Amino acid sequence: MKKTTDSYSHVLKYTGIFGGVQGLNIVVSLVRNKLVAVLLGPNGMGLVSLFNTTVNFISQATNFGISFSAVKHVSELFERGDEEAIAHFVKVVRGWSLLTALIGMLVCIVAGPLLSSYTFAWGDHTLHFILLSPAVGLLAITGGETAILKGARQLRSLAIIQIYTVLSALLISIPIYYFFNQAGIVPVIVLMAMVSMLLTIRHSYRLYPLRLRGAKGILGEGMAMVRLGVAFVVAGVLGSGAEMLIRSYLNVVTGDLDVVGLYNAGFMLTITYAGMVFSAMETDYFPRLSSVNNDVTALSLTVNRQIEVSLLIVSPMLAALIIALPILIPLLFSSKFLPMVGMAQVAVFAMYVKAITLPISYITLAKGDSVGYMVLEAIYDVILVLLIIFGYRQWGLFGTGVALSLSYVFDILFVGAYTYWRYHYRVSMQVLQYAGIQFTLGICVYIVTLVDNPLIYWLLGTLICLASLLVSLSILHQKTSLWSALTTKLKNRFHHHD
Repeated sequence: MKKTTDSYSHVLKYTGIFGGVQGLNIVVSLVRNKLVAVLLGPNGMGLVSLFNTTVNFISQATNFGISFSAVKHVSELFERGDEEAIAHFVKVVRGWSLLTALIGMLVCIVAGPLLSSYTFAWGDHTLHFILLSPAVGLLAITGGETAILKGARQLRSLAIIQIYTVLSALLISIPIYYFFNQAGIVPVIVLMAMVSMLLTIRHSYRLYPLRLRGAKGILGEGMAMVRLGVAFVVAGVLGSGAEMLIRSYLNVVTGDLDVVGLYNAGFMLTITYAGMVFSAMETDYFPRLSSVNNDVTALSLTVNRQIEVSLLIVSPMLAALIIALPILIPLLFSSKFLPMVGMAQVAVFAMYVKAITLPISYITLAKGDSVGYMVLEAIYDVILVLLIIFGYRQWGLFGTGVALSLSYVFDILFVGAYTYWRYHYRVSMQVLQYAGIQFTLGICVYIVTLVDNPLIYWLLGTLICLASLLVSLSILHQKTSLWSALTTKLKNRFHHHD
């Protein structure tokens, strides 16, 4: 029994730590987005969104998945404690990162006219895409150095880099947008990529200094890493491509950047920000899952435990988000963004489902089943694009929110069926029980948002949110020893002072 308790405590602790770092990042990002929304309006936000998704798309299409696959290789060498081999492999990673940076920049410059005509319904933006090419190159170098830090378990450095990056984004973007308005969008994207790279190499070069001697012929040694990364590149490209396609569709069909800005703001609020609890998955959960990937029982136990903790932590936050959106949106953006309230409220349900789907989808990665992972991602992306197009045609912006939630429902059916068939993974009765309780409370909160009376809206909404919080706290209290550990620590502290 003690082992179970400790395991729950471990999951809760690390989900809390990485979620906390993400939470701080999100608070700063929210302040920044609020100021950017006021300075640029929905139209400018739409433009930022189109440029950013295009840069990310090219970056993922040309980086050969090094930012992901290098982590596995560096981590294996780090586990062995072979410093000489690590130093040599770091050189291999850096060589490949530089090559992919040059390829990415070249693609961005050459594809400029095509990207301009595809992404925008008006005007020639070729020059903008050529000027954005350095950002693609800088992202490739940052990705390689981040992978080195992850593989060497430098979690503190990664957290510091994240915090400084978002603070820099605030300090750089606001003055530029204030003085140059939309003309500052491209310089801000390039400058932010540069700051992110400088912060990352400051930590990674200190750990493994840059050595150019003996660099000849190292690219040939990285082929295994590149092969592993290609499947993840394809999955990433499909995801970014789907996002680009959706935003371009909304822009070209409506001819209105405001709609893209509203959709993007709603997407950021629900899918991106609510996902902060899931940031522990890659850093803590994924290595644990990989270590038990050959034991069916241990694998199912690890996955189910992660789902339970993620679901219990995120559900009260999601219930509160649904009820608070009419106040949050003018506060975080501006009153011009109020048309997206309905869309964002219904899109929140996607996050309830993601809390269950994400830990399960990591099984394919832990097993090294890159093809299975790629196929599942491709199916999800196709369903997402088709549902968004259908949803927007039927119910406008609100329909895109419905589509986002439905796409996650389809995703869990496919991922669940595949892992059940291929790896004999079983969802536990406890997961289904907790999901049933919290999802029901979420639906109750959503029903309250349809009430016109403000008194009933806030009173009932707050009560249901509290119920969701109490359910989560009581279950986590039963399952973990964190509470007793915390009280023991406090008692010891007081006795020490006495």
